[in-house]
Amino acid sequence: MTVKKIDMTWIVVKDVKTAVKYYTDVVGLKLMEYHEDYGWAELQGYEGGSRFGIAQVNPQEPVQPGQNAVVTFTVGNLDQVKEEMVKKGAKCEGEIIEIPGHVKMQTVIDSDGNRFQVCESLHHHSCCHC
Repeated sequence: MTVKKIDMTWIVVKDVKTAVKYYTDVVGLKLMEYHEDYGWAELQGYEGGSRFGIAQVNPQEPVQPGQNAVVTFTVGNLDQVKEEMVKKGAKCEGEIIEIPGHVKMQTVIDSDGNRFQVCESLHHHSCCHC
């Protein structure tokens, strides 16, 4: 099997409406689709990329809130973004971790206990045609 691309990552939450507000207001994602009847929303970064799905917990889905994979959101300046998020009520786990020349990462826990990371790429792009 060959994976062509990653189109979406999704998590399960207790309340879709509350989670949409958190991920738009605190994290800074753009709401792309919202289906309240189905308990589903899709968000995306303002420069595009993969979509982030939010599913309302339901008896047919064995995954419960807080038991999800870690999703990463790339930002331009992690220190500035962390400061803004904390002012808006974000709960950070630990401190910023930096792998010199590669990435800076901050783990955040949302109101349902889902962990995600906000990351800043430190790659210095160098090629002869740029």
